[in-house]
Amino acid sequence: MSTYTEIVGEKLNALLEKTYDAEKGFKKAAENAKGYDLKAYFKRKSIERGNFGQALRNEIQNFGQEIEEGGSMAGAMHRTWMDIETFFSSDNDESMLTAAIAGEKSAIEEYDDVLREINLPPSTATLLAQQRNQIASDLNTIKRLEDIS
Repeated sequence: MSTYTEIVGEKLNALLEKTYDAEKGFKKAAENAKGYDLKAYFKRKSIERGNFGQALRNEIQNFGQEIEEGGSMAGAMHRTWMDIETFFSSDNDESMLTAAIAGEKSAIEEYDDVLREINLPPSTATLLAQQRNQIASDLNTIKRLEDIS
């Protein structure tokens, strides 16, 4: 049976993997985007997710848990899908925006699940709520970019 600390560590590691997946996906999208605003947005999001990842790593280490390295299989599959969609799409920026919106909605759901599922220490709950709220705020930004394109 897992201890409370192990359960929290596992949940945070799962978020960490998905955060790094998002960082890689946004970096790839920034490289492929044609529009300046979209390119800048994706680059900023990649850097932001890198910072989120570092904060999650610190939180995991505070629990004395090991950090699982590498991206998740679902994230790798999502990036592969984005690669294929970008390659075959006649409107790359629009396809990347659509994929980014779906990814951000999924990220918000993941954060909500962790925040709801277990009774987290205050520092962890605060960190996750801040990251979740930033993603939600940026989701509104990306929806505006979608309206512009």
